[in-house]
Amino acid sequence: MPGIHRTRSHALFAIPLAIGLLGTAALPAAAAATRGGPPAKSLTCRGAGVDPAARVRHRAEILIDAPLRTVWKLQTDVERWPSWQTPVTTAERLDHGPLRQGSVFRWTTPVPPNPTPATSLEITSTVEQLGYRSCIRWTGPAIGDGLHIDGVHVWNFTEVPGGVRVSTEETHRGPQVDADVPTATAMLRQGLEAWLSDLKITAEARAHRPVGHGE
Repeated sequence: MPGIHRTRSHALFAIPLAIGLLGTAALPAAAAATRGGPPAKSLTCRGAGVDPAARVRHRAEILIDAPLRTVWKLQTDVERWPSWQTPVTTAERLDHGPLRQGSVFRWTTPVPPNPTPATSLEITSTVEQLGYRSCIRWTGPAIGDGLHIDGVHVWNFTEVPGGVRVSTEETHRGPQVDADVPTATAMLRQGLEAWLSDLKITAEARAHRPVGHGE
């Protein structure tokens, strides 16, 4: 879960943060799900969604001009996240084989002073639901010095004209984030949009590189 992008934190459980900036390459509507109009229906994976009681939440999406298989492989090959996501400093699977329901992985991301002292978050994520090349939902705690966040992160992958629409929604709970919901929400938004931007850049580079270089 959906840390820091250089000086920002990536989305927790994703933390794609925990807490964190970017002029995003996402769709103009990347964060539109949370701007104006009636609230969009929450994302789900096999019927389960984010934490309905959490006050810190954000939803975003992006269009990626790449095959679904490429996008899915990048997102589910957890141990290689550090190779394309600057905010992820380490990542390890605690089980083996393809990512699936019940899989557990541990990863770390730095968090700058904000307003707690700078720290490194250790996130232990458990895949609760997964639909092959369709959706993933994971949960788990992110823990650092003076910071504890419980996150729920849902990802949806949909083939559309022009590529793959990746939609993500994440919620955070914890004493620090609940004490300043606007700031925590802004950081979550930045982290999620950073994750989507990194995913788009990497997937499109792989999809459009010369034949013979593999995926």
